[in-house]
Amino acid sequence: MDEVRIIEVKRSIFEDNDRDADNLRSELKNKGVYLLNLMSAPGSGKTTTLIQTINRLKDKISIAVMEADIDSDVDAIKIQNATGIPSIQLHTGGMCHLDAEMTRQGLDNVQLDGIDLVILENVGNLVCPAEFDTGAARNAMILSVPEGHDKPLKYPLMFSVCDVVVINKIDVLPYFDFDLEKCKEYILMRNPKATVIPICAKTGEGVDVFADWLLKEVTNWKDKK
Repeated sequence: MDEVRIIEVKRSIFEDNDRDADNLRSELKNKGVYLLNLMSAPGSGKTTTLIQTINRLKDKISIAVMEADIDSDVDAIKIQNATGIPSIQLHTGGMCHLDAEMTRQGLDNVQLDGIDLVILENVGNLVCPAEFDTGAARNAMILSVPEGHDKPLKYPLMFSVCDVVVINKIDVLPYFDFDLEKCKEYILMRNPKATVIPICAKTGEGVDVFADWLLKEVTNWKDKK
């Protein structure tokens, strides 16, 4: 009996996206535009954190925002009204994440001339967004106290791909069984290089630290252009 030939046809389903993401990142680098991909579960306080952060940075650097949701334009309107900076809404058509090509389509509708920082507020989800490289310079996520300190154990990829983790709603720490130090330990277990920043977006506590981190990132990105 003839030997059966085995042909390997496997390849990563993310291969094309990874290539698109690398190309987009290089293009943005050449333009001096820093893209931040911000992820979290719904209700963690992404939009409120962005408003607080943008209002601390908008007189220092030029910023634009892309809000991604399955539907509605609530967040884009909220950002624009609260900060006065350009904000567009991206509808994903039911998709639970953005990939590099979808991000590029959004950027094609942003006037990038003179923009230093574009913030992409990804779809609220702790699973799918972490799987797709958007072409961002850095990934950030927000974990809120009511979600529990064990989330890094339950959603390892999200915490592994994020360069900075903002722990929001620390004002309600006394009312929840949330161990801040244990949470930091779990985050660093997934990603030893991650920066962890506790904040309260509602009161503004700790937001200066996140804003300073982001400003330094943008400055270094442009300096290395």
